[in-house]
Amino acid sequence: MQKIYCVTPLYNDWQSCSVLVNKIKQLENTHSEYILNIVIVNDGSVTFPEDTVLFSENVKIINLKVNVGHQRAIAVGIQYVYNEINDYDMVVVLDSDGEDRPEDIPLLLKKCTESNTIVFAERKKREESQLFKAGYFLYKKLFKLLTGQRISFGNYSAIPSAYLKKIVALNNIWNHYSGAIMHSKLPYDKILIDRGKRYSGTSKMNFNSLVLHGLSSIAVYFDSISVRILKFSIYGMLICFVGVIYILFQKLFTDNAIPGWASSLILIISGIIVQLFSVTLIVLLLQLSSRKNTDSPNTKKYLDYIDDIR
Repeated sequence: MQKIYCVTPLYNDWQSCSVLVNKIKQLENTHSEYILNIVIVNDGSVTFPEDTVLFSENVKIINLKVNVGHQRAIAVGIQYVYNEINDYDMVVVLDSDGEDRPEDIPLLLKKCTESNTIVFAERKKREESQLFKAGYFLYKKLFKLLTGQRISFGNYSAIPSAYLKKIVALNNIWNHYSGAIMHSKLPYDKILIDRGKRYSGTSKMNFNSLVLHGLSSIAVYFDSISVRILKFSIYGMLICFVGVIYILFQKLFTDNAIPGWASSLILIISGIIVQLFSVTLIVLLLQLSSRKNTDSPNTKKYLDYIDDIR
């Protein structure tokens, strides 16, 4: 039998979490090959659980001192499992609201066992509004443009025990869990899974949270983004220089010039060149400055955030 630990971050959504825990427990009745344990990372909730199922066997609640955000709560949970649990085969990361369907955990675990690598759930069907879908589409395109990588999954994933020790050492997991794994070049696979509906209530993610979440995933690639910005800026400056040469040619060697327009255009293009150069210089200096940070990986950083464990 394989021992599985399910890590789920939570903020005030105890009712949905109770349903999630019940559904995970029911999986053991139909999949006797798994022993399923649940680690709930209470991300500074201001409400408290009432359902006794959350205090039952194989369920641990890690109460954090303050709200640290969804991604850091996940980092706390997986570092806790790595450091405090001696015997486990795989770790599953999923949301507590039901949108990551627990019924699909066996599919992730099966794929994870077969490929012996990290497996993410790639969405083939979503229940969100058209506005969210449009925003998510633009986010994926921007991610591809800036990083050169394609992202089509979130946090729902299964991790073999052999890879967990590598993941907990990634400093970027405190910024964005799935983006950090992609950037680390650790091998991963994907499986198509439908996205579920929330069990109750409404999402705690507002527009600002969604934007920050998307920018966090892009920020993980700051080093490669700096190089791409440099490349785009060089292309832009070359186009501007060609434009200046063309304007001067029209001004000096043809009769097409209109008095005053050439100098105005050259002034505008020169301003664009200066702005491109300035932005590129600032980005490169920031990147070079960040490289001086040589902090060693801290696999026990989670201890700084934990208030108590129940």
